[in-house]
Amino acid sequence: MRQILAYLKPYIGRMTVGIFIKFFGSIMDLLLPWILAYMIDTVVPTKSIPLIVWWGFVMIVCSVIAVVTNIVANRMASKVARDTTQRIRHDLFTKISYLSCSQVDEISLPSLISRLTTDTYNIHQMIGMMQRLGIRAPILLLGGIVVTLTLEPVLTLVLLSVLPFIGWIVFTVSKKGIPLYTKVQRSVDQMVRVVREGASGIRVIKALSKIDYEKRHFADANGQLVNNEKKAGIMMAISNPAMNLFLNLGMTLVILVGAYRVNAGVSEPGKIIAFMTYFTIILNALLSVTRIFVIISKSSASAERICQVLNQPKDLVVKAPLTADSSSEDNHVVFDHVSFAYKKGGQDNLHDISFTLKQGETLGIIGETGSGKSTLIQLLMRFYDTDQGHIFIHGQDITTIPEEKLHSKFGVTFQNDVLFADTIRENISFGRHLTEEELEQAASCAQAEEFIESLPDRFDHVLTAKGTNLSGGQRQRVLISRALAKNPEILILDDSSSALDYQTDAKLRKALGQNFRETTTVIVAQRISSIMHADHILVLEQGKMLGWGTHEQLMESCPLYQEISRTQMGGERS
Repeated sequence: MRQILAYLKPYIGRMTVGIFIKFFGSIMDLLLPWILAYMIDTVVPTKSIPLIVWWGFVMIVCSVIAVVTNIVANRMASKVARDTTQRIRHDLFTKISYLSCSQVDEISLPSLISRLTTDTYNIHQMIGMMQRLGIRAPILLLGGIVVTLTLEPVLTLVLLSVLPFIGWIVFTVSKKGIPLYTKVQRSVDQMVRVVREGASGIRVIKALSKIDYEKRHFADANGQLVNNEKKAGIMMAISNPAMNLFLNLGMTLVILVGAYRVNAGVSEPGKIIAFMTYFTIILNALLSVTRIFVIISKSSASAERICQVLNQPKDLVVKAPLTADSSSEDNHVVFDHVSFAYKKGGQDNLHDISFTLKQGETLGIIGETGSGKSTLIQLLMRFYDTDQGHIFIHGQDITTIPEEKLHSKFGVTFQNDVLFADTIRENISFGRHLTEEELEQAASCAQAEEFIESLPDRFDHVLTAKGTNLSGGQRQRVLISRALAKNPEILILDDSSSALDYQTDAKLRKALGQNFRETTTVIVAQRISSIMHADHILVLEQGKMLGWGTHEQLMESCPLYQEISRTQMGGERS
C-alpha cells in the first residue's frame, strides 16, 4: 500500500487545499447543533425576535458554507483520485508490456487484465473516499466528542464507554476481511479467464453446439466469485449492526442519564437536544469509518496484487558483452547445444539443438505438433532464456544484445498472430511510418497487393478486430506484409502460410528469393512443399533434432521426414 500511496506525492498541494476546505466545511456542520442549543437555552428565553432571526440567519449561512465547501472538496478529491489512478494504470500497463513471457505465464494473462481493471478501480475508490469520508468522518467524530464534552461531560463519558467495543469490532472485522477480498480478486481472475476464452472461441463453441456447456462453465466461475464475495460481504457486514447495537445501548444510557439530570435541574433541554444531534453525527461518522475500513480492506488486497506486478524484477537482463565466438562470426545465426524447458526442472521442450545459418540462407523447420518448433523461434527472439547452451547472431550472444536492438533485427509472423481493428495501412506499418512505396512493396512480396487493390479504400480499408472481415489467406498475407516491411535482417514465418493455396505459397517463396536475398529466413511449416526448397531443413520430434539437411538428403536419411513426404506428396522428391 505504501508504494501505491507514493503516487499521491505530485498531488500533495491539491490534496492539502482540499483537506483544508473539507475541514472548514466539517466545522460548519459541527457548529449547527451548538447554535441550536444556544438558541433554545439562551436566545429563546429572551423573547427577542431580532436576535432569534439573526441566529437563524447564522445557521443558514453555516449550512450553505458546509454544502458548498463539501461540493468543492469532493470535486477536488475526485480529480486527485482520477489522475492518480491514471498514473498507476499507465505504469502497470508499461510494466506488463516489459514482463518476460515466463513472468506472464506465471501470473497469467487473465490475472493481469483483472489487476489492470478491477484492482485499479478499487484503488481509485479508496483514494477518493479517503479524501472525502476519510477527512470528514474523523473530524465529525472527534469534533462531536469534543463539543459534547463542553456541553455535557457526564453524558459524553457515558457515550465514550462503548467506543472501545466498537474499536475492537472494526479491528477484528478488517483483519479478517483483507484475506477474504484477496480470494475475491482471485475469483475475478478466474472469471476473466473464462469470459476471455469464451469470447475468443465463440465460433468454435457455436459450431460444436457447446453453448450450454460454456454457460455451465461460466456459472461455476461466477458462482465461486459470488460465494467468495458473499463470505467477504458477510464478514464486513457484521460491523454495521454490531456498531449500531453498542451505539444504541450507549444512546439509551445517555437518554436515561440525561432525563434524570434535566429533572434534577443540573442540565438544560437545549443541551440534551444538541447532544442527541451530535450523537447522530457521531453515529454517521462511525458508520462512515466502517465504510472506509471496508474499502481499505478491498484496496489493500488490490494494492498487494498491483505491487506484485510493479515489483517484478527484470527477467531477461542484458549481460555484459563477452568475447565474440570466433567460430560463429562467419555465420549469421548459431544454436550451440541449446536446451530449454518451460517448467524448470521438468522434461526439456528442446534438447541439445545445434545448427548454423549463413546470411541469406533459408531454414525450414518441420515436425509434429508439440515438437518444439515455435519454442525454437521464441528462444531465437529471446522471449525466454535458454537453460543450457547459447544462441549467437553474427557471433554475438543474444543475451548481450539490448532487447530493442535485438527485436529490430526481426520481421516475424507468429502462428496465432493478431490483426487490430484499424486500417490495413496501420496493421502493416505498425507505427513504423512506412512510405507508400515501402507499403506497396511489402504487400506485393506477400502476395497481398491483388486483394488489397480490389478493396474500395485499398490500404485505408478498416479491419474488424482480429481481421474477421478478411478470409484466412488474406489475413495471413497482411501479416506477412507486416513482417516484410522495413526489410528485416532475419525473417521468421511461423506456420504463416497454412491458409495459402499452393500457387500463392509458391509465388510467395519466389518473391522472397528475389527480393530478400540478404535476409536470413526461418520458416516453420506443416507441409513439406513450403520448405522443400530451403537451404536447410530441421526435423524435430519431441524437442530433439531428428534430421538436418536438404530435402534430398533427408529423403535418404530421415525416416520421419520420409513418412511426412509420403503422406503429403506421395513420396515425391522434388
